[in-house]
Amino acid sequence: MPPVIAASRLTLSVRLLVKRSSVKTPVSYLGPWPKDVGIIALELYFPSQYVDQTELEEFDGVPAGKYTVGLGQARMGFCSDREDINSLCLTVVQRLMEKNALSYNSIGRLEVGTETIIDKSKSVKTALMQLFENSGNTDVEGIDTTNACYGGTAALFNAVNWVESSSWDGRYALVVAGDIAVYATGSARPTGGAGAVAILIGPNAPLAFERGLRGTHMQHAYDFYKPDMVSEYPVVDGKLSIQCYLSALDRCYSVYRNKIHAQWQREGSDKSFSLEDFGFLVFHSPYCKLVQKSLARLMLNDFLNHPTPNTETGPFTGLEAFRYSQSKPEDTYFDRDVEKAFMKASTDMFERKTKASLLISNQNGNMYTPSVYGCLASLIAQHTPSQMAGQRIGVFSYGSGFAATLYSLRVTQDHTPGSSLDKLVLSLSDLKTRLDLRKKVSPALFSENMKLREDTHHLANYVPQGSVEDLFPGTWYLTRVDDKHRREYARRPLDDDLPAESELVRSSSATEVQEE
Repeated sequence: MPPVIAASRLTLSVRLLVKRSSVKTPVSYLGPWPKDVGIIALELYFPSQYVDQTELEEFDGVPAGKYTVGLGQARMGFCSDREDINSLCLTVVQRLMEKNALSYNSIGRLEVGTETIIDKSKSVKTALMQLFENSGNTDVEGIDTTNACYGGTAALFNAVNWVESSSWDGRYALVVAGDIAVYATGSARPTGGAGAVAILIGPNAPLAFERGLRGTHMQHAYDFYKPDMVSEYPVVDGKLSIQCYLSALDRCYSVYRNKIHAQWQREGSDKSFSLEDFGFLVFHSPYCKLVQKSLARLMLNDFLNHPTPNTETGPFTGLEAFRYSQSKPEDTYFDRDVEKAFMKASTDMFERKTKASLLISNQNGNMYTPSVYGCLASLIAQHTPSQMAGQRIGVFSYGSGFAATLYSLRVTQDHTPGSSLDKLVLSLSDLKTRLDLRKKVSPALFSENMKLREDTHHLANYVPQGSVEDLFPGTWYLTRVDDKHRREYARRPLDDDLPAESELVRSSSATEVQEE
């Protein structure tokens, strides 16, 4: 019997959420440049199990605080062998479509950013097209985009560019970023994590991209890469990776600042740009402490760029010695005195503009391509629509190798009940609850899971051993890999009181799929 993709049955709670947070389908738009193109809806998925970083410190025999204080990490989510990159993305896409009561016919572009490769030819995007089969919609542009943790941002830019181009046909673009971040046993392992985001892009968005305000830096380096086609594990030069990240941040901020100055000058303003012109700042987060250091780094840039910084009062108080330092900025990446002084100086700004964005990073770890968008989701989830309204959000995305961009989103002023911003905030309001519903797993069992993935993730004729019952309701999971490496998936019911859903998907041609 050929596989059948059945329509999902929604529980009452999901139906109520859909009713409150659904978005309108865009109309055909053949007129002027669409207005306020940006993020309309955002959905986040993370695994249902985690390991506690304090317990992992003890298990690994490292000093107390190495992971929790030194890295700033509390918990790390991870996947059993029941989940892979296809299942993560299937889950997050269907969650977004259901929550927002969207028809699959309303999607005209779907692009995936990921560095988790399970096939060197077939894209994750084509696997996601199985969700579209019942709708009959095959007119969906986009494929996969890969460059370490930057792939999701590249896919996002492509989606925005499509909506703003002559190719746009009036439908939404959907961007998916997902990864399973795993490391070999050693110092890098506690910086892992896993998850996926789905982002709906269209006009009249509550979070609109500011046109022309992107500062990008691209450069060649072997700071983090995956040359072994059989292994999930990367090769990492930790010190070089931090240097590349911070140098990219410096360059991107400089380019962004120059572009916004030029824009302001065209508008007749001679105002100077500083970090205070951002309402919020979110960063790609390999680990939380690096984000805090990154904000301090940007304050150092503001300090050095200011013609006459006030070192008597205000945030630059007591920093006059660094004004006359003979060191070049690129010589200060690992200068402890500079780092300590500017982390202290930026403490208040960190609390106001960035700290709230680290919820998912702290509790789930580094998700690679979704990392910065997990930070964006965390920020939105912990603020009210009125607190978000009118703010400029700075977003720094980084991917090793390396590629980076600093860009900005402008939040709509409309925060009234039922507005697009209100719906976006509402849709993410359950993040903390979902994190609390996860199951804690011992470091020993976590280690066994990592070994199992290491031994089996590339095998044919494999049936996963992980528990389906431990997955969140509505999660797609791997059921088997056949002798030709073709993967089959099923979905855990949204309601445990319902019988198992008859959804089973695998690689198939259109003629193999029966309509119900």
